[in-house]
Amino acid sequence: MFAHEERERIVEICLDLSRRGYLAGTGGNIALRIDRELFAVTPSATDYFSMRAADVCVVRLSDLRQIEGERAPSVETGLHASVLRVRPDVRCSIHTHQPIASAYALLNQPLDARDEQERHILGPRIPVVGYMPSGSGLLTRLVRRALRRDVNAYLMRNHGVLCCGPTISQTVRAVEALERLAEQRLIERITQEANIHPARSNAFRRLLAAMENS
Repeated sequence: MFAHEERERIVEICLDLSRRGYLAGTGGNIALRIDRELFAVTPSATDYFSMRAADVCVVRLSDLRQIEGERAPSVETGLHASVLRVRPDVRCSIHTHQPIASAYALLNQPLDARDEQERHILGPRIPVVGYMPSGSGLLTRLVRRALRRDVNAYLMRNHGVLCCGPTISQTVRAVEALERLAEQRLIERITQEANIHPARSNAFRRLLAAMENS
């Protein structure tokens, strides 16, 4: 099987992220650069707990032609290809519907990194990419316009998040760091709202408790 190592690695990443709640069911997708011409990407509509390496698709970067894979590639293949083309330093691209960062993306507000470590992992400011239908060329164009060399995380309004990086481990770290940062910022906002609207404080407390137990 061609590119067995990369395809097997995608299976491992999907299982790990699914077990930790960053991926769910068939939602989300991952791409991994193989070389200058090819990349591997998760298949469409495939449960990650049953996915095999042979299901993972090998696609040509220049024209998205499928070279190998027993299933059809993800509808977001074009989005990942756009990242890999614009950012030659990127090897891995991960799109998730992780709960807290996805909820924060609904606010349509960027997130600022708070310390040097977050800036190194995520970038100085995590922008919001406007909404367009999943798998559409319009969404791909919005993401392409938002891409910056010093930014490795992007909030996608009504559509989760996108993280990328020069290695698999660094991209997974960006997924994790973005969820923590979004949680901190949401807790701050909820606490501020509770102070401004004391009559709703019980509801805000329940919301905070739910976040802490998630």
